[in-house]
Amino acid sequence: MTDENKDFDGRRWHDMGGLVAGDVPRADHDFALWEKRVDALMIICSSKGHFTVDGLRRVLEDMPPASFEEMSYYERWIMSIAQNLVEDGVITNAELGRRITQVEGRGLTYGEAAHE
Repeated sequence: MTDENKDFDGRRWHDMGGLVAGDVPRADHDFALWEKRVDALMIICSSKGHFTVDGLRRVLEDMPPASFEEMSYYERWIMSIAQNLVEDGVITNAELGRRITQVEGRGLTYGEAAHE
C-alpha cells in the first residue's frame, strides 16, 4: 500500500454507513412544493425509461464531497435527474440553462409567479 492510500478505508465520500453522523431528526415535516415536484419528476422520467435508479445513483455518487454539505437532499436529486436527462438526450445543457433562467425570473414565491 502506498503512503497516499494508507488512510483510504475503501469508502467513497457518500458512504456514511456505520459512521457517527449526529442525531436523526424524527419529527415529521411537510415537504416544500418544489421537493414534491422533484419526486414526481423522478417517478415520471424513470417510468418513461429516461434513466434508472442506478443511473441516478451513479450521478449522486460522482458528485464532489462538498455537494453533501452544501446541497439539500432534493437539490442533489434534481441535479442527478437533470444530468441523466441530458445524457439521455431529452434536454440539452443550453436548453436547461434557458429554462432555469425563465424559472428564476418568475419570482421567489408562487404568488409572484402567478402574476407573470
